Amino acid sequence: MRFTFQTRYLIYILTVHAVLVGLTFQILEQNKPLFIASEILIGLSVLVAIGLYRSFRKPSDFIASGIEAIRDKDFTVKFVATGNNEIDQLIRVYNLMIDQLRQERTRQAEQQFFLDKLIEAAPIALLIFDFDERISAANPKARQLLKLPESALLGRTLTGVAHPLLTQLETLAPDQPHTIRLAGVETYRVLRGQFIDRGFRRQFMFIEELTAEIIETEKKAYGKVIRMMAHEVNNSIGAINSILHIAEPDVADPEVRQAVRVAIERNDRLNGFMRRFADVVRLPTPVIVPTDMLALTRNVARLMQPQADNRAVALQLALPDEPMFWPADRSQMEQVLVNVIKNAIEACEPGQTIRIRLSGSELTVRNNGQPIPESVATNLFNPFFSTRPTGQGIGLTLTREILLNHGFTFSLGTEADGWTAFKIGCQRR
Repeated sequence: MRFTFQTRYLIYILTVHAVLVGLTFQILEQNKPLFIASEILIGLSVLVAIGLYRSFRKPSDFIASGIEAIRDKDFTVKFVATGNNEIDQLIRVYNLMIDQLRQERTRQAEQQFFLDKLIEAAPIALLIFDFDERISAANPKARQLLKLPESALLGRTLTGVAHPLLTQLETLAPDQPHTIRLAGVETYRVLRGQFIDRGFRRQFMFIEELTAEIIETEKKAYGKVIRMMAHEVNNSIGAINSILHIAEPDVADPEVRQAVRVAIERNDRLNGFMRRFADVVRLPTPVIVPTDMLALTRNVARLMQPQADNRAVALQLALPDEPMFWPADRSQMEQVLVNVIKNAIEACEPGQTIRIRLSGSELTVRNNGQPIPESVATNLFNPFFSTRPTGQGIGLTLTREILLNHGFTFSLGTEADGWTAFKIGCQRR
């Protein structure tokens, strides 16, 4: 059993004075006056020792009170001077330390408050991870971008969150910006960084959506080129066709007349070709009205049925029994469905199948034709990109613009079962 310093001091003082009393009694037992005087002196010594003990206790009491206040994180406790120089020096040191701790705590609290507000108001999605690389915080922009509640993010790893973007970010190298593009047109810039927390590394991730910025830049670039090309081609073709039409009746040689007719028709086809490009640039703002997608899908399927029959491709419908209304521009959505089903037909060989399914807020066109290679998947919606030798890449570009103007989500890709699916989602009901 170990005694405290104070207890040992008391035991020592009591032992010393008890010995003195015993020795005084033995030596001065016969000399009563001297014995009484010695006992008085011993009594005074005991009083002085007790006074010294109490003086020694004061710094300990101050230290104990200060330690208790610090343990309770109460930095408002300060001591006043006692008049004892040694104790007052200790009090000054303690009060100075408490003032510094309080200022540091206030500074940290202010910085943390500012950091929290900055994270909350940040226009870029931010995910913060704990020491086990699980998401410990997600700012409002991250929840908005991922379209997931906080409960679906916190405490999960990236691969544990059911989101196509996050599953691609698990293996990203830190401190290097990366550009990620999903199967649709969504494009993101991602940076995975690190910081030190209590001596250990933790990670954070910035996610910035670039979709709108990239699309706007693309539209400005190809819009300017198309307008310039259309202007030059139309002016030239108009003048040439005018001359050919005037000259055609006066050509005596039948073969030459036929050649003039072929030239006129070729010019008309070239003019139509340029108009299709110009349609992408001049696409009007959609007139949003409640549109019965059931009737629209059924009518487009009937329109495309002869093309499917010509290629011996089965066209199957899975449609609801009741009308289903989406806020959409009917003519523009018809164009979208025509393009999507036409692409599906062209991807199929005889005997293969196209399945069109409308359910709730999603329309899906699936086919078991030729799958989309991974090297092609990220470029499908790039302006004027086509894998067919004679393709112009206009259909998917026009489809992209229409769906973006409607605010609909969409994606195109080959799924794990080998079927290629074009999915359109209506977020506004």
